[in-house]
Amino acid sequence: MPLGQTGPVQGEQIHDIGRSRAWMVWTVAVSVYVLAVFHRSSLGVAGLLAADRFGIAATQLAFFTVLQLVVYAAMQVPVGVMLDRFGARALLCSGLVVMTSAQFAFAFADSFVVATVARGFVGAGDAMVFVTVVRLVAVWFRPTQVPMTTQLTGWAGQLGAVVAAAPLTLLLDQLGWTRAFAVTSSIGVVLLVAVVLVVKDSPYAVVRESAETLREVVASVGRVWRNPGVRLGFWVHFTTQFPFNVFVLLWGFPFLVRGQGWSEVAAGTLLMAMTGWVILSGAVIGQLTARLPLHRARMAIVVVVAIVVVWSVVLLLDGPAPVGLVLVMAACVATGGPSSVIGFDIIRTFTPVRAVGRATALVNVGGFVASLVTIALIGLLLDAVEPGGAGAYDLADFRLAFAAQYLCWAIGLVQLVRLRRLARAHLDRTHPGAIEVLRSGQAWLPDDHRP
Repeated sequence: MPLGQTGPVQGEQIHDIGRSRAWMVWTVAVSVYVLAVFHRSSLGVAGLLAADRFGIAATQLAFFTVLQLVVYAAMQVPVGVMLDRFGARALLCSGLVVMTSAQFAFAFADSFVVATVARGFVGAGDAMVFVTVVRLVAVWFRPTQVPMTTQLTGWAGQLGAVVAAAPLTLLLDQLGWTRAFAVTSSIGVVLLVAVVLVVKDSPYAVVRESAETLREVVASVGRVWRNPGVRLGFWVHFTTQFPFNVFVLLWGFPFLVRGQGWSEVAAGTLLMAMTGWVILSGAVIGQLTARLPLHRARMAIVVVVAIVVVWSVVLLLDGPAPVGLVLVMAACVATGGPSSVIGFDIIRTFTPVRAVGRATALVNVGGFVASLVTIALIGLLLDAVEPGGAGAYDLADFRLAFAAQYLCWAIGLVQLVRLRRLARAHLDRTHPGAIEVLRSGQAWLPDDHRP
């Protein structure tokens, strides 16, 4: 049965690249991403309410987010194949329909089972969004515009996390669980209309190739994965993103309130401020990525080491950390968000446009696999050391539980150091002269890249 294709072939150019039409497409597409991040992050401030509403412990609370991320990660490769096969508009529409329906069901859920199924479908819809937006950036903008536009995508997406922090806390307080989530889910209907009217798959006339069989799809994904540059992008995403996801999506709020003794308003405000820092640090990272393309992996390694060091200091203190130290830790963790985008920029150097959907999907799996593993481990450790439930957590419990992060840090750093060398050797062997182009600070794309 035909399931996919190697990707659309670019025909005649019918729209300007990197100009007003491109920005219109990007604005609508990134608005969908904002909504996806909002839905994904909503339990970051509603976690304690969810524990009370459904009468659940830490492991079950973590399962909401873990299931959402499992579904998200598991769907990335199929989504990449569908993106190459059906195009960006179809994927954005599908993602909106699934997310909106699932979040509406979550609003009215009155049992843990129903809520869990709903969060799983939120993850399924969310899975279709980011890789699609990255694909649109790759085809609608010039190579020199792509690094900063990709960072802009990340910044804009964080608006969803901002709205899911303090403003959602206030909305939940004013409207209650059901009405707050029902109102926010209705935004998807408006965006669905906008996607249909504005988004186009490509500025080029797209000529579809013949569909692939299942065996050919699997073989093509395997070929993309065997490229060391794609694997390097995967491990960049894996190692830089998960501390931010762990903190913002679920465990940061309880850690600040129960472990550090902060008020709920202060904790929500810090989560919102972290998303602001994502924008500031992302601007710097985007500029460095564009100017120093040969050193992109090294930038990611530096960020990870900084996160590990500051978390180690926080966890080794006998009592609550000083506010200034918590702010430094939050800034380092937040910097990991835009640093994960470096992984997508790396694969542009190693992957032709026709396979970028699959390569992007593979890279995007990384951070979410690390996130779900760490979120689950923290929940299990909290339940193991504190059977009294969320109301009984203290700093000692969180100190032990957050040590689970070192597992993914260790694995990721080893792979980054190893694959940075292998990827550079592969590029030098397959495309002589590419390393010198990158060293000069210029963008370099594979043979079939756009001018």
